Amino acid sequence: MNTSIQPRATCGEVALRAGVSRTTVSFVLNGLRNKGISESTRQKVLDAASDLGYQPNAAARMLAGGSTGTIAVVIASADHLLYDAYLPRLLCTINDRCHRHGYKVLLESADEQLKHPGAFMDLVRSKSIDGLIVANMRTVDGQYVRQLSEQGFPIVVPGNGIEPFFSRCASNSDEKSAYVATRHLVDLGHQRIAHLAFASKVFDVVIQRRTGYEKALTEAGCALDPALVAYGNISAESGYVAMKKLLKRTRDFSALFAGNDTVAFGAMRALDEAGIRVPHDVAVVGFDDVPLAAYVNPPLTTLRTDPIEQGEGAVDLLMARINGEPFERLEESYATELVIRKSCGAQ
Repeated sequence: MNTSIQPRATCGEVALRAGVSRTTVSFVLNGLRNKGISESTRQKVLDAASDLGYQPNAAARMLAGGSTGTIAVVIASADHLLYDAYLPRLLCTINDRCHRHGYKVLLESADEQLKHPGAFMDLVRSKSIDGLIVANMRTVDGQYVRQLSEQGFPIVVPGNGIEPFFSRCASNSDEKSAYVATRHLVDLGHQRIAHLAFASKVFDVVIQRRTGYEKALTEAGCALDPALVAYGNISAESGYVAMKKLLKRTRDFSALFAGNDTVAFGAMRALDEAGIRVPHDVAVVGFDDVPLAAYVNPPLTTLRTDPIEQGEGAVDLLMARINGEPFERLEESYATELVIRKSCGAQ
């Protein structure tokens, strides 16, 4: 068994693989623009560096261009990685995309944000990162994200919003998608529709999805009943517990819109244990279309999101901000696609 450590790839080896000069490699991997390097040549260098497993020296990079070669990704809580089906795919995409641009990724949890809002600002003040991605932005984070954006620091929030730090230029897309989900249930004849949020109201997206749910009910002339709204905490177990509590309050509903698929799975288990059949007694619609959604029993009707596309878009926008380049954010004028399966009773 060979346990010897393989030597690090050098800048010269990357240059040889890409068929360019060492200077060109240095410019590309240090993120220096306006050097007359075409995008095709830039991509050749990035591909060669990736193939060879080239790791830039952070200290040298800072001396060369004032850059750390590192970006940070802030998530609300490290626990979310244990339960959430969407976030790991988003982070994996961000990590891979950043590496292709020659950047390291620092993952930070904002668990202390409730005690010390804006704690991630310390990363910026320390000058240890070149840019910041804030995933699952909470209401408490908003003023700090906005402040950094206005100061010109490269910062991106994956998702939809009209403010410049969002990776997509869209107005309340989560609200529109939640509206579509709820309206689908209304169109199937349901009047009493429960809503199980995927987390607490500290998250902007949770508020937006509840707003879309309530808008659809109001337009259809359905009563808004607070007893039909419950909050999970990311995991399927939390969805199970929340549905148990909701059922103790009332069983007077025939449909459920869940804020994400993971809590929907838990809710469906609680409904089954209570002798409530899906979709015969209660129709269920989730959100995200995670891989497991098509394989639960019954298969889950859900709104499809794309963490890979969102992750790539967020990184590309961040790199443009870091390099001072113009970047057209993707316009999204339509709500997320509704994927109809058996859980809603439409099949």
